[in-house]
Amino acid sequence: MSISLKRARAIFMKDYKEFSRNYAVSIMLLFPIIFAFILRSAPTPLTEAFALVLNTSFVILPCFTQACLIAEEKEHNTLRSLMMTPASTMDVLIGKSALTFVMSAVVLGITTFIFGYEPASIWAFTAAIIFSIILYTAAGTICGLFSKTLLEATLSIMPVLIIFTVAPSGVLLADDFPIFKVLDYLPSSQLVHLLGIQGTGFTTGELLKPLLIILAWTVALTIWSVVLYQRRLKDE
Repeated sequence: MSISLKRARAIFMKDYKEFSRNYAVSIMLLFPIIFAFILRSAPTPLTEAFALVLNTSFVILPCFTQACLIAEEKEHNTLRSLMMTPASTMDVLIGKSALTFVMSAVVLGITTFIFGYEPASIWAFTAAIIFSIILYTAAGTICGLFSKTLLEATLSIMPVLIIFTVAPSGVLLADDFPIFKVLDYLPSSQLVHLLGIQGTGFTTGELLKPLLIILAWTVALTIWSVVLYQRRLKDE
């Protein structure tokens, strides 16, 4: 499948102009920063507070933003026109995801700085953030493709918000309810494990396990979003 950076860049600039005029969506960029200022002095441990902010931010930044960008195209009937252009599936998805990725990376970088969090491995932490942004962007694409309006897109991300954000807390019930052990394999729970690794007494395996699980989720949801987009292309 061919990729044209020129076409992807054109889609990126188009989305940037539309996003800058949509204050209802762009204001979401402020919420992770506000949460960081509020929770950095909370009585809960720094790692737990930081993990909560990150997992919530992934839903309200890449997932919500991407879902709204896709749904807005569908609501204005411009996604169909975009599908009919010479731009390939990857051109469209990369172009529409690039803006979400850049904004999320910048905001999460500021959030990390506010918390003053120092990871045990900067490379593992960076990889986990990159994988997670791509993962939630793919989830947002899926939500957007299932939505017809911005309102529907807002509602469609609620399952992602509830399941992925609550998962780390749900794992604590696994001793009494074994079925909740499955929540430990969600990317949000694995991110908590990764953030909890501190000091110099960790092993490479401790870093790789959460990273590989997050990567597996990223690959699976990305493939699903591409396949779903191509099906919508045929339906349209």
